[in-house]
Amino acid sequence: MATAHHNLDIGGMSCASCVRRVEKALTGVAGVTTARVNLVTRQARVEGDSVRAASLLQAVKDAGYDARLARQVSHPEVGAPGRALVIAAILGLPVLIGGMAHGAFPWMETQAGRWLQLLVAGVVVFGSGARFFVGAFGALRHRSADMNTLVALGSVAAWSYSAVAVIAPRVFPHGEHGVLPHVYFEAAVAIVGFVLLGRYLEARTLRRLNVAVSSLVALQPKTARRVRSEGDTDVAAESLLPGDVIRVRPGESVAADGEVIEGRGVVDDAMLTGESLPVVKEPGASVFAGSVNRGGPFTVRVTHPASGSTVARIAAAVADAQSSRAPIARVADVVAGYFVPIVLGIALLTLVVWLFVEPTVALERFVAVLIIACPCALGLATPAAVAAATGRGAELGVLIKGGAPLEMLSRVDTVLLDKTGTLTVGRPLLTEIVALSGGDDALLRLVASVERDSEHPVAAAVVGAAKERGLDLEDPVGVVVEGGAGVAASIGGREVRVGTAAWLTSAGIDPGALIADADRLASLGRTVVLVAVGGRAAGVLAVADRPRPSSLTALRSLARQRLELVMLSGDREATAMAVASQLGLTRVIAGVRPEQKAEVVKAERARGRRVAMVGDGINDAPALAAADVGVAIATATDIAAATAEVTLTREGISSLPTAIALARAAMRTIRQNLFWAFVYNVVGIPIAAGALYAWNGWVLSPVVASAAMSLSSVSVVLNSLRLKRFTCKEGVL
Repeated sequence: MATAHHNLDIGGMSCASCVRRVEKALTGVAGVTTARVNLVTRQARVEGDSVRAASLLQAVKDAGYDARLARQVSHPEVGAPGRALVIAAILGLPVLIGGMAHGAFPWMETQAGRWLQLLVAGVVVFGSGARFFVGAFGALRHRSADMNTLVALGSVAAWSYSAVAVIAPRVFPHGEHGVLPHVYFEAAVAIVGFVLLGRYLEARTLRRLNVAVSSLVALQPKTARRVRSEGDTDVAAESLLPGDVIRVRPGESVAADGEVIEGRGVVDDAMLTGESLPVVKEPGASVFAGSVNRGGPFTVRVTHPASGSTVARIAAAVADAQSSRAPIARVADVVAGYFVPIVLGIALLTLVVWLFVEPTVALERFVAVLIIACPCALGLATPAAVAAATGRGAELGVLIKGGAPLEMLSRVDTVLLDKTGTLTVGRPLLTEIVALSGGDDALLRLVASVERDSEHPVAAAVVGAAKERGLDLEDPVGVVVEGGAGVAASIGGREVRVGTAAWLTSAGIDPGALIADADRLASLGRTVVLVAVGGRAAGVLAVADRPRPSSLTALRSLARQRLELVMLSGDREATAMAVASQLGLTRVIAGVRPEQKAEVVKAERARGRRVAMVGDGINDAPALAAADVGVAIATATDIAAATAEVTLTREGISSLPTAIALARAAMRTIRQNLFWAFVYNVVGIPIAAGALYAWNGWVLSPVVASAAMSLSSVSVVLNSLRLKRFTCKEGVL
């Protein structure tokens, strides 16, 4: 049985109750194992065994919502609420103004004016507000209730009461004496109008949360210039396959991930790598889809199709993250499940009580309770913040795979860091040269000439350093290699021996003048080679895996965030401590075998620590999986990246402080959203029911209640959007 993944665009959702009902409908389809619905993106992600898309679409439609297979990027609908809002505003605004400005328009109190209000308000309630009735009936079919139920009941109650007052005024007290009963047409149109306005503003602000995915998708060019023996042709970028060769001219974007095979360009990778300056790309260099060529033309051999490019994978990761919910969202989910039925009960109780206290305002109180209680803000509190945070994270070089990792990352208090490749460059580099005579460059040129054809990592470090300094190397003559000891060759007629002290001694050379420097460098964790030229000791070269330039700055920032930092290394203790001292780390666990790293993680968690493990290799995968949060760096292997919940797309751990600070800021925002959403309803419902009437005679009109309800959801989204401007400040907690 094959596991199927389906993404659906869902239309008509308005609150947390809608999310629960759609998820319930989808999980009821045979074969579905999980269904996650996001109120912000209006999308559902469904997984299951051999599930047909048609069955999912039908289940959503039976639940009273619209559904279709998702586009690559989904945006909340703006057009439909906007058109309905325009109609409601044009027709309903005169009714609203006339109803609120009592006596300002005497003709509206005439029988003809009241009939006109009835007709106009009817068009607004049942025309512009039709979506609320469709949603309410859909909920009713499933024996549940949601925001649509509250809006539909409130608006139809106000309109129906007023319609009876116009059509049959004699059924009301004093109506038989010619006294016209009060009408609430302004409340009916205000309810529909303000809720539509809230939906429209909400949709517009929610669209900003999807900018990260949209901009990433937009980076990928639509066409590419493919190179064939018969000539160059323009083809769709999505048709490129690994092995194809494409040409990238100055000013063009790279159409797919690949490797430069000819030419030289200057490429702007800032969006993907955070590199502030364009980077020179020569044969052998990797390039990414979406990066822009600022230099000369070059050709690229495609290594990944457009759908599997780095940009496409980042966009997919962000979209998937935005469709997930943080564990804290369960609070809102549980409340939403009971909220609407409780509100209906309170509204009915309010109606009954006011019928005895003051019958003329009983309907007002009933409608006000229904309207102000709509749980829009509650449903948006968590997903809006998660969407904003994960989108901003992608812009800052941090990919967070959903709400759960985001919440856990915010709680981390201990960070375990793999040394090799994570804190360090991951390959040996020349660190010191001690030349007894002739100068450093002269000694380096001789040693690099001897080692130029060797594949040993130490040799590669020496040769690389010589090339960086622009030294001209000679071809070695009579190369002799003794494994584990050293290498000898003739350079310019002089014998050059490179290796251990014993290797030099075996050739009758006294290394005594080099021993002190060799021991000193070895104590610092360096790998040391001794050099003799012409039968005499000439100098010492040391290589080491040096810390990344960005590691020290990042670690200082993490320390200011009050995190316990621990370096894990498989190296011997002296080497690990040497690197740790350069980075300012005080806690080091050295000599750790790959399988032991996961045990270290478990031990830290056993003592009550919340652990983030940061690594890059296959050997880090078990520890990444065992941690509360696994963090992979940009150069991580596919296995490590797949195991981790967070991926840093920029150099080393440079964006790790940003990731943790962003997660903490997101959780603060979620708590703020939930607090104000709860407070709004806890305080608003009693006021709408008339709790303050006995003290000061103050009541909340349905008009004000509908405006407050709409603005509450917009305020939650706007508060979440503050995360789009997030920057990591020093010492942020």
